[in-house]
This record gives sequence, structure tokens and C-alpha cells, in this order.
Amino acid sequence: MTDNSTISPIMYKMMPWIAAMAFFMQMLDSSILNTALPAIAQDLHESPLNMQSAVICYALALALFIPISGFLSDKFGSRNIFVFSVLLFSCGSLLCALSSSLLMLDISRVIQGIGGAMMVPVARLVLIKSYRRSEFLAALNTSTIPGLIGPVVGPLLGGYFVESLTWHWIFLINIPIGVIGMITGWKYLPNIKSSRTIFDTSGVTFIALGVISVTLGIEFINQNIKIQFSIALFIIGLFSLLFYIKHAKKTYSPIFPLVLFNIHTFKIGIIGNLISRLGISAAPFLVPLLLQVVFGYSAIYAGLMLMPMAIASFLGKSLVRPILRKFGYRHVLLFNTTFIGLIIMTMALLNQDSPLIFFALLLFLLGATNSLQFTAMNSITLADLPKELTSSGNSLMAVNQQLAISFGIACGAVLVKILRDQNEIIHHNDALAFKFTFLILGILTCLSGLIFRRLNSQDGQNLIN
Repeated sequence: MTDNSTISPIMYKMMPWIAAMAFFMQMLDSSILNTALPAIAQDLHESPLNMQSAVICYALALALFIPISGFLSDKFGSRNIFVFSVLLFSCGSLLCALSSSLLMLDISRVIQGIGGAMMVPVARLVLIKSYRRSEFLAALNTSTIPGLIGPVVGPLLGGYFVESLTWHWIFLINIPIGVIGMITGWKYLPNIKSSRTIFDTSGVTFIALGVISVTLGIEFINQNIKIQFSIALFIIGLFSLLFYIKHAKKTYSPIFPLVLFNIHTFKIGIIGNLISRLGISAAPFLVPLLLQVVFGYSAIYAGLMLMPMAIASFLGKSLVRPILRKFGYRHVLLFNTTFIGLIIMTMALLNQDSPLIFFALLLFLLGATNSLQFTAMNSITLADLPKELTSSGNSLMAVNQQLAISFGIACGAVLVKILRDQNEIIHHNDALAFKFTFLILGILTCLSGLIFRRLNSQDGQNLIN
């Protein structure tokens, strides 16, 4: 166990930026690939419809290894696991770029996903264990800025690489970032360990089966595979969760102790993260599709149109702490979630003749409010965790976020498909399908803000005083 007295001032300054680098790599990779899938399919002599396996393999690797990231960090040391995970992610990226078949690409994506599953949770765990609660918000704030930029610049970079270079560069770009991450991580991250050494094999099996089942169910919905398969997988996931709860009540050291949900702020943060992200995750996914599929813009132009979100994310971060200090977590999360819902609903007004300034203003507001929302939700979730529960609580939050993002994207995609294909009024009118989808998602997001009413006015004060 490394105590805070062994952490130098330069380490305190560097740790949030190392975490930020890992977050950026993961979020960039998850958003840049979709733009290049048709080009990769052509080069590998595959149908573009078969290329979703590359996305699924990565998602499954994340789902399988995120739950054990906290245990591995506790046992082998945070610095060791972080550097190893970045190495795996970088090697997987190189193998992806060298792939000459879909099978090789899928295997490479699994390797990449294993690294990605550990590097962000472990980096965030270092922040939780190294900073005092009053300093943690500022550190988390810094670490999340690049992660918000990744999904915005990802489609732009993907379009540029495909049109101006080759698809291989969407993977090769990770390597220099990874090398910097490994060097700085080894030099500036503390190697924090914990006394928890018992590995909950049964618990991990139940959690992994549940998360993989739900992840596959979501992906099947996105790929138009029969809904019965998705329902069956969701049922398997539900039973896996029930078996885990029964197991966790009896075992001495479960991977995710149920006592976590006795912590008021953690429980509300987890539920709020899951529900509110339905609309919040769907909107950045749907906007590029609207611009390209309905309005006919190029991939690069659509990427440029998303830049106001990136700018707002940067500018908004400096205001997060003052806003939370003035209004408190309860009011900020309640009203900010509602405001995000209203912004998403307003996107239903967009059409091809909308003024550019209207596009830019909406996306700027969405970027600023998302920046505030993610920092506030993540920090309140972890605010009151005792030291012995930080690893498991952080890992569970990472699993929850992964599922929430997948659910949100699937929810947006399915709504557009159903409204376009099944509704007699909207039938085959893509523009109307997107408009009604934005309205539905906006209403759901507004309603999800009510979850945060259960917070007390004093919750999170230890983070902002």
C-alpha cells in the first residue's frame, strides 16, 4: 500500500493528465471506428454488414475485464496494471492496423479491448486513492476533459483518415499516445496496492455472464437480428444478476459488495448514470447520422459541425467547481439533466435550412451541459466510498457507464428504425423519424432528472468545500 506521503508534488500534477490520456484514447477509439468500417470492409473483402463483429468483440472484452480491473490493481499495483493495460491497448491497435482478415481484426480488437477495459478504471482509481476528497473533484474534472473531446473529433479524424490517408491510421494514431502514456504512467503514477487478495471467481463469472449477455443483446438490436434473441439474452442477464445477488449475500469477499448500495450517494449516482445517459449518449450518436444520412453532409463536414461540443467541453470545465459550490450537487444535477433534455428536444427543430449558428449554439450548449453532468454524476457516485470499497465501487461504476452508453446508442438507433419503418405517418421519412426520436429521448432525459431529487442538499459537500 502506497501512502500519500510518498507522492511528490509533480506526481499530483501529472496524475489527472495521465488519466485524461487514457480516457481520450478509449473514447477516441470507440467513436473513430464507425466512420471507417465501410473502407475496412472493402479492403478485407468483406460485406460492411459483417464488420459489426469488430465492434462487438471490443465491447465484449470491455464487459468481461472491467469488473476485475479493481482487483488486479489492488493485487499487482495500480502503476503496474495501468502500464500493462496501455501496452495491451497499443499492441492491439498495432495488430488491428496490420490485420489482413476479419478474423485477425476481431482477435486484435479483443486484445485492444482488454487493455481499454483496465486503463481508464485503474487511472481513476489512482485519483480516488491519492487525492483528498476536497481535491478529488478538480482532479476528476481535469481527467475527463479529453474524454469528452474523443467522441467529437473521432468522426472527423475517421473521415479524414479514410478519405485522405488509409483506414489503418485510425488504429496507428493510438500508438504514439500509448507510448507517452506508458512512459509518464511508469514515472508519475504511484503503485498503490490493497490487502484484498481473495478473488471472487463465482461472482466474476455471474457478473461477466450478465454483462456479456446484455451487451450482446444490445448489439443484436442494433444489427436488426431477431428481437427474440435480444430478449433471451436480456433474460439470461437478469438471472445472472439475481444469482450474483444471492451469491454476494453469502460470500466473504464478493467482487462488488452489496453494502455499496447502502451508501446513499453511490446508489443514486449509479441509477442516475444509467437512466440519464439514455438520451445523453444517444444524441452525439444521432447528430452525425442526421447530418450525413438526412442532410447529405460528408463525414468530414459532419465532424466539423460537432466541434462546438468540443470547445464547450473545454470551456465549461473551469466552471464546474464554482457551479457545484454555489448550487450544490442536488440542484445542479436536477436542473442540468432537465436542461439537457430540453436541448435534445430542441434538436427536433433542425432541418437542412436551419442557420449554421442555430446548429452551433445547440451543440455548444450540449457540450457544456454534458461536461457538467458527467463530472457531477461521476464524482457524487464516488464521493462517500470508504477506502476499502473504492476499488469495487469504481469498477462497478465503469461497468455501469459502459452499459449505459451502449443502451443509449441502441435506444436512439432502435427508435429511429421503429419510427421510420413501423409508423404509418412517418413511414420512410428519415427526417421525421429523427425529429420524433429527439423528442422522445429529450422527454426521457428530463424525467430521469427526477432521480437526483433523492439527493440531500448537503450531499457532495466534502468534494467542493
